[in-house]
Amino acid sequence: MAWSTRELADLAGTTVNTIRHYHRLGLLDEPERRYNGYKQYGVRHLVRLLRIRRLVQLGIPLSQVGPVGSGDERMPAALRALDAELAAHIERLQQARADIAEILRDDAPADAPAGFASVAAHLSEADSSILHIYSRLYDQEAMADLRRMVEVDAATGAVGDEITALPADADEATRQRLAERLAPTLAQNLIDYPWLYDPAGHASHSARVTRQTFVEAVGELYNPAQIDVLSRAGLLAQERVLTAARSDDLTLF
Repeated sequence: MAWSTRELADLAGTTVNTIRHYHRLGLLDEPERRYNGYKQYGVRHLVRLLRIRRLVQLGIPLSQVGPVGSGDERMPAALRALDAELAAHIERLQQARADIAEILRDDAPADAPAGFASVAAHLSEADSSILHIYSRLYDQEAMADLRRMVEVDAATGAVGDEITALPADADEATRQRLAERLAPTLAQNLIDYPWLYDPAGHASHSARVTRQTFVEAVGELYNPAQIDVLSRAGLLAQERVLTAARSDDLTLF
């Protein structure tokens, strides 16, 4: 029995172009030709093609089909590497499905920072942007803590909205008032998450890259008045925590 290229492709569940591609890669031998010039494939070609297709279905790259398919001693290692890659891919897909479910449940923007769908409606454009950047600077544990901080902030009042709306030329009194209102929340964050004092342990990059990226991002995403309020509030928060620690509650840390 001899088959044409198209007949072979139909039998193997593939295409003529795929067979030609395998010929070019040297994975499938060229068959003899009939008197009229047409190729005629035999059983060995069909079996070889089906073996190649099987390996491709498993996800083996064509560049490795030769050694893996021939029973090379590297086959177990290649298959284990492929299995690990597939497991990671499945995990990414499962996480993507979970993220999509969260986005749909909370009617959040699709580009909300991962894990922040439930509070996305409370985030300003700048806050959402900085969280995206934080996700590249800090590990998952730190991002989980940041999510809890945002959840608390979203439930505690409108000070965040006022800071978002703060004009660059806001007066001194307004800046100080907002800083004093924000300070208690920041102080509680410092108490609940002491690593904020020294976040290097949760950083994904060097201290230089982390600091440079943070400084440039804050400088571009927030206006001078907003940065001033955040700086003042941060200092006031540290003072509150230190005062509480000196007084009687050393268990804060």
